[in-house]
Amino acid sequence: MNPHTLKSEISATAAALVVEEGLEYGPAKRRAVKQMGLPARTELPGNDALEDAVHEYIALFCADTQPAELAALRAVALLWMERLSQFRPYLGGAVWHGTATRLSDIYIQLFCDDPKSAEIALIEHNVVYEPRTVTGFTGGSVEALSLRSVCQALNETVGVHLMVYDHDDLRGALRPDGKGRAPRGDLAAVQKLLFIPLESET
Repeated sequence: MNPHTLKSEISATAAALVVEEGLEYGPAKRRAVKQMGLPARTELPGNDALEDAVHEYIALFCADTQPAELAALRAVALLWMERLSQFRPYLGGAVWHGTATRLSDIYIQLFCDDPKSAEIALIEHNVVYEPRTVTGFTGGSVEALSLRSVCQALNETVGVHLMVYDHDDLRGALRPDGKGRAPRGDLAAVQKLLFIPLESET
């Protein structure tokens, strides 16, 4: 099997894991390699290729349910972005890019003048959260404040992860991705995604 075909098969297998089990891209690709019985050192497809495969999987198997689930998650994201508007919130990940399902978590990046200010705000509002250290989009370690939020439209709780960045990181955060798209969106951009006017009301 040529490398291109193999990467396509890994992408397709990983896409099913992303959609059906809510795995992140990295773990999904590694699990796909294992499921396919391939060597652990097999070269993995890029995230852009996997995202394309996720779109294809959703179109084939979830076209009747995914749009409503995505809208429900975006509504929860918007709620938290409004609550945390003073910290310059940006939505990223599958909920921003449109590939999220009910199993997906919400990733919101906060760009704070004081890195502890967002955590203090959660404490003041009695929000239960778990602090963790994760690798951020800059490649360095950032604090993530993880919590559960009720999503009434889905009748369940969903994971919300608040990634706390320094205000100076915001400039790099807005560079277009490999497909020329905005890699994340601010409050106004998310509002536009949820409240798209009808093209014709005649």
